[in-house]
Amino acid sequence: MTHIGSKFASNRENFILRTRALIFLLFFYTICATAQQNPQYNHKYVFVSGKIIGRILDSATRQPIGFATVAIHRSDDKKIINGASANDKGVFSVDSVSNGTYTATFNFIGYKKSEKTNIVISDKIKRANLGDIILSGTDNELGTVNVTRQKSVIENKADMIVYNVEKDVTSQGGVATDVLKKIPQVSVDIDGNVEVQGNTNVQFLINGKPSTIFGNNLADVLQSIPASEIEKIEVITSPGAKYDAEGTGGIVNIVLKKSKIQGINGNITGSAGTRLENGSFNINGRKGNIGGHAWFSTNTALQSTTLSSLNSKTNNASGDTVNTLNQNGHSAFNRSGYQGGIGFDWDITPKNTISISGGFNGFSHDGNGSTNQQAIVQGPMGNIIQSMSTVLNSTNNFGSKGYDYSLFYKKLFDVDKEQLTFLYSSSNSADNSYYNQTQSLANNDTVLSGTRGENPGTAKENDFVLDYSLPVNKDITIDAGAKAALLDITSGSDIYLLNQHNDYIFNSAQSNALSYNRNVYAAYVSGNFVLSSTINAKAGLRYERTVTNANFGTGEPVSIPGYNTWAPSFAATKDIGNDQTIKLSYNYRIQRPNYNELNPFINAADPRNMSTGNPGLQPELSNKIETGYNKAFDKGSNLNISLFYQYTIHDIQSIVTYYPKLTIGDSTYNNVNLSKNENVGLDTRTGLNISGAVPFTPKLMVRGNISVYNRYVANNGTSTNGVDYRMNVNGSYQIDSNFVAEAFGNFNSPRTTIQGKMGSWSSYTIAIRKFIWHKQGSIGLTATDPFTQYVNLTSTLSGTNFSETSVRKVPYQSFGISFTYKFGKLEFKHDSGGENNDLENGD
Repeated sequence: MTHIGSKFASNRENFILRTRALIFLLFFYTICATAQQNPQYNHKYVFVSGKIIGRILDSATRQPIGFATVAIHRSDDKKIINGASANDKGVFSVDSVSNGTYTATFNFIGYKKSEKTNIVISDKIKRANLGDIILSGTDNELGTVNVTRQKSVIENKADMIVYNVEKDVTSQGGVATDVLKKIPQVSVDIDGNVEVQGNTNVQFLINGKPSTIFGNNLADVLQSIPASEIEKIEVITSPGAKYDAEGTGGIVNIVLKKSKIQGINGNITGSAGTRLENGSFNINGRKGNIGGHAWFSTNTALQSTTLSSLNSKTNNASGDTVNTLNQNGHSAFNRSGYQGGIGFDWDITPKNTISISGGFNGFSHDGNGSTNQQAIVQGPMGNIIQSMSTVLNSTNNFGSKGYDYSLFYKKLFDVDKEQLTFLYSSSNSADNSYYNQTQSLANNDTVLSGTRGENPGTAKENDFVLDYSLPVNKDITIDAGAKAALLDITSGSDIYLLNQHNDYIFNSAQSNALSYNRNVYAAYVSGNFVLSSTINAKAGLRYERTVTNANFGTGEPVSIPGYNTWAPSFAATKDIGNDQTIKLSYNYRIQRPNYNELNPFINAADPRNMSTGNPGLQPELSNKIETGYNKAFDKGSNLNISLFYQYTIHDIQSIVTYYPKLTIGDSTYNNVNLSKNENVGLDTRTGLNISGAVPFTPKLMVRGNISVYNRYVANNGTSTNGVDYRMNVNGSYQIDSNFVAEAFGNFNSPRTTIQGKMGSWSSYTIAIRKFIWHKQGSIGLTATDPFTQYVNLTSTLSGTNFSETSVRKVPYQSFGISFTYKFGKLEFKHDSGGENNDLENGD
């Protein structure tokens, strides 16, 4: 044992010495580069002054290849240490090159990679002119390049799926919802509600940080973020111990555009269409070790009208009468939003980095509608006892404004990859909603009832995150950290009822006030292990303490006990050769009920369909096992298969109950369907996802995805079981180097719910994009469902003594045009600090 320990210590000491030597070289290089960028220090540091220049041409046409990339490494080391991007005339310049012998690699889409060796920079040769570098392309190579481009759209990593939005043509001019529809294992319904592996309990992040804007209306937020401002979306179905245990469906991280490229660069985008309009501006600047970025975007969903119909039948307890309600109506709806932000980062030293960012946002929607209602009461023989025709008119609007800011610090140590990070983030929002509805007789202007509601609220969340990573040796890395998430919410609901004098009078019995505070304190430890040359594993344990205080304003005080959560996780991947990988993972997750699900206030905006929360809800607890297989084939094809099983107890579901009479405060309502959140006993899901890509020709790439889920729910001696599936296909055709066309089709099967079924629906989009101005600009045209105006959605719902069928005709057809322009000088600069993961580091 002593011998083994001493050997281990010796190996570790050698490892640390080698690492320190490497860091010293990097530090030496950084000082030299800084001296080059800051002439006032040149009298002290004159080590780095070399330059490698040249021009890149097409072998066939001898025309310049604009924006080709150049990377250099020392001849005795394959690690890239510097590089550049050619300008629109093919001319490149790699600056700040120290003395040595180098190899340069030249690359561009559609061309074979080329190398230039034995490039010498010395005290006598400070400027190496490589002259004309000739790149040639072949059909076979073009096929490979096309595959590389398509593979970069969807990346299947060990712990996540990454969708690179910039490579997507059919999403141009769209919003975040349009992008999410295309990601494997993610589905979006017609209203913009998101599921991951058939589960709606998904934790959404922006740039790796939570935001209170998601607490208002997730569908609104996602449909107000232009796709042009998104760099990528990361979907983690089996998060490790480092991530919050919240969200039984997993984590979706939306990473907005931000560049760390030297110089000033940015882009301007805009789109106009029959259903959506948006515009955005993004600018980045970096000089040496200081960088900044700013952006602003706006989005509008133009007014559209949805048609709806409903047939509902209810029986009284004795079965003497049957109540039938028939509804036909329409509702107009429009949405708008804006977002913006600014941020700065500073590499104080090669081992210390600080970032500061802030942002603001606003969302709103407005709607109005009219519904014709016929209520019929029938006797046991079918005879009509009573019939009444009424008209329900309603208006509603919602508005939210918010801001957020964060401070991030990263400290690197002498041992390679040992680092300490700290993140403080604050997210704040204030929102207000309003509705007004009146019910009148259909034959005259007599108003039977009227209600008006005003609902102001605020939300504030402060997060403190500390993470530490220590490589024990080359095969073992230990991560540990702690987090405090402090959430405060206030909300009020002022209800006014219309009296016989047509005046709205405040009703204290139906009004409500909410004060909600939830603090989550967490700590974790995890290890990354290289078990062999083909097996990697990660295991960890996360502890979370949840403390909740709530005052719902009316009724008895509510006591919500605090609770502890221990969340273990495990993941392993194995390379089985021939470009094949298999993986296995397990994790334990929790879904805490939010304040809307807990609030006992009854929302009576629609007197026939009301909703309420349940302060007695327990959190959902979930165990999930997932396995996967990835295979890369020759010529760029790939196949990805994943299979999962999820077992959830205390599953939170909205249960609809029929009440012939329901008393709220001092008012009584007849024939009411009341939705209330309940913990059902058990929910199990088994799912299979298959996705892949095939380059049928060097120019034609087709990607496809199919997901199948079986869901079993048991509740109070009853159970439901159903199979849902979703499939989509995306094809892109590279007409020439500046012209690309794509088509995307999506189908969602009927979806089984605990009390019924939601209907199937499908859509398709076609798009073309033309690059102009040496690919600095592009113009795109898109069309969604060009030959069908509406998507028809039929849903059924049933319970004790009631059943209903509803049909909605949702306007989905759209045509649009978009424009993008990229500006600025791009100069690649290698980041010696290593790759930064937005989700893990919050940068």
